[in-house]
Amino acid sequence: MAFSNPISDLFGKSPIKPLQEHMSLVVKCSSQLESFFLAAIDSKWEQASDVFDNICEDENCADELKKQFRLNMPKNLFMPVSRSDLLSILAHQDRIANLAKDICGIVLGRQMAIPKSLQTDFMGYIKSTNQASEQALKAINELDELLETGFAGQEVKFVKKLIKELDAKEQKVDKKERKLRHNLFKIENDLPPIHVMFLYNIIDNIGEIADTAESVGNRLELLIAK
Repeated sequence: MAFSNPISDLFGKSPIKPLQEHMSLVVKCSSQLESFFLAAIDSKWEQASDVFDNICEDENCADELKKQFRLNMPKNLFMPVSRSDLLSILAHQDRIANLAKDICGIVLGRQMAIPKSLQTDFMGYIKSTNQASEQALKAINELDELLETGFAGQEVKFVKKLIKELDAKEQKVDKKERKLRHNLFKIENDLPPIHVMFLYNIIDNIGEIADTAESVGNRLELLIAK
């Protein structure tokens, strides 16, 4: 009869890999914003609907992984990170997927047109937002290496560099958001007021994805500092 070793079982259930898998899924959700809005700009709503379905499927998978993570993570970890720290990172990651789904749901439900004069800047804004999310994923994917090195040495310097680059990408998103909001302000009198209101909301939520990605990096930086 085989007996399990509770200590090896505990280490065999490290929460780091599931956390990284969850981040990969949520970034997959947000990365599809670009193809969704390209379809929306061309009024290809059936194509946009297909992209939205894919985002919903990925978001559901991320939700299931999140539930399993919370249920199965040991209450006591033999790791230099606390359970609460990992749950905090998970919550921030989860918001990225939720925002992507909500943004596309609103645009699809209202079949919202993006004014022609804003389209180029709008797509550039989305691309920069995706770059911020992808940078956050790069940082999270180093968490297992950080643990192996005991949060010391060259690996810490490398992760800090990644987080610094993430901050710079988020600032770039902020600049593009300000420009986009200003350009929308200049034409808002030519658009239906309710449409303008929803456009501002969509712009804000896209920017929130980059803000949340930066928050993921900030949580990781706090782990390094402890």
